[in-house]
Amino acid sequence: MKKQLLYILVVSFVLLSALTIQSAEENPQRVNLRSSYRNLSVSEAESMPEIYIRKFDEWGFYGHSTIIHNYEKKSIKGGNVVIDHATGLMWLQSGSKEYMQWNAANGWVRKLNTLKYAGYSDWRLPTIEEAASLLEPGKTNALHIDPIFDEEQWGIWSGDKHGSNTWSVYFSLGNVRWRYKNRYVRPVRSLN
Repeated sequence: MKKQLLYILVVSFVLLSALTIQSAEENPQRVNLRSSYRNLSVSEAESMPEIYIRKFDEWGFYGHSTIIHNYEKKSIKGGNVVIDHATGLMWLQSGSKEYMQWNAANGWVRKLNTLKYAGYSDWRLPTIEEAASLLEPGKTNALHIDPIFDEEQWGIWSGDKHGSNTWSVYFSLGNVRWRYKNRYVRPVRSLN
């Protein structure tokens, strides 16, 4: 009798686990990341959700995203994009071919919107949460970013500020920094 009861419990557990896994795959929980810009202190940036910090430094930190991404590369109206179904974001698969100052980066995005890249005119610089969400724990190519993305853009701007500086992400080093220099642009848009 005890063996039969144990057998029933084990089978029930296995079936329930399979249903739970199937349900999670069919209806994954979307991770909501902040999409509006802010002026963030270092401690606010360090407390971003979904980020694991490996090491701190004076201009930010080294770390990676804990999000389990579900990327899909698509070509839409001649534009190559990457859709992340886990975050509800659409990224340019590539980005700017040159690195530039932050004001020029904003102009680059405005031009992209004028051209309606991939049929959309609501591209923007990512928030630091969105940009940092792309950081992988290890190098998958020459960078800490999924190889579905172009590896030319080794560091990208965000729209978030730190005083008179701007937050950015270095995929080459796997870190988040506020130090003001030139970066590439990898625009994003929220899916509706």
